[in-house]
Amino acid sequence: MTAKISGGINIAMKVPPHQYQATIAFYRDVIGLTPFTAKTPAIGFELGPNRLWIDEAPMSSQAEVWLELFTSDFSVAAAQLAEAGVVRCDAIEPLGEGFRGGWITNPANIVHMVREPDAW
Repeated sequence: MTAKISGGINIAMKVPPHQYQATIAFYRDVIGLTPFTAKTPAIGFELGPNRLWIDEAPMSSQAEVWLELFTSDFSVAAAQLAEAGVVRCDAIEPLGEGFRGGWITNPANIVHMVREPDAW
């Protein structure tokens, strides 16, 4: 069985504390996007059909971008990805018990959450 994987709507930017407020101000004041706080302490911005989340990452020295992918069956997708040699990295951020998804990285070490759309 093969799982269909497609692009999600969430993009997370993990930003170190020394750049966090300036990054929020950039998207809010310079670019002019309206912030929302549905998942505080993260600040989100509508970015076309996507949501850009700015998360403060105290243990980071530089910003990272994390992307989201959807699948209708995470267990099948996880097996398919493992067979392709894709690296799982679930320890980077807890998703909670019973969450139907997980973290992977692409060959350039960009983090992706792969999840069922109704996992939250």
